[in-house]
Amino acid sequence: MAQHFDDIKSLEWNKIMDMNTAFFLKKEARDPRWHVVDASGKVLGRLCTQVADLLRGKDKATYTPHTDAGDYVIVTNCDKIKLTGNKWEAKMYERFSGYRSGLKKTAARDVFAKDPGFLIMHGVRGMLPKNKLNRAVLKKLRVYSGDQHPHQAQIIGFPTK
Repeated sequence: MAQHFDDIKSLEWNKIMDMNTAFFLKKEARDPRWHVVDASGKVLGRLCTQVADLLRGKDKATYTPHTDAGDYVIVTNCDKIKLTGNKWEAKMYERFSGYRSGLKKTAARDVFAKDPGFLIMHGVRGMLPKNKLNRAVLKKLRVYSGDQHPHQAQIIGFPTK
């Protein structure tokens, strides 16, 4: 008799909690927010990891890897980032023109002098998955050299971290 009662109870529980259903975030259910990250005094790799997680939405409970569930991220003071060790001279950024002997290498210090935001954009791009979602996620990243940015209107409704 007791065994029969347990079977009925487990059947009712299975109706309530169906573990065979999966959660998929719909575009209409997205709620993107705007985050401002100050890069002054932060190490490049750790900053890029933090930004990549915010862009993909990994900090949310509704994270799904195949949808764009992330937030918009504004990085300010990118001209004040740090690189550890001797990476300013040893870290090389390569680009290839497509022609023979068309490989050009540039040190991080020279790239930083020309465009400080490139280091952050390049680092975040490397930490995102290599699929079709990559471009859509990178469009939500804005990098600025100073404290000022033109996105104050978007940030007004959201609390700062």
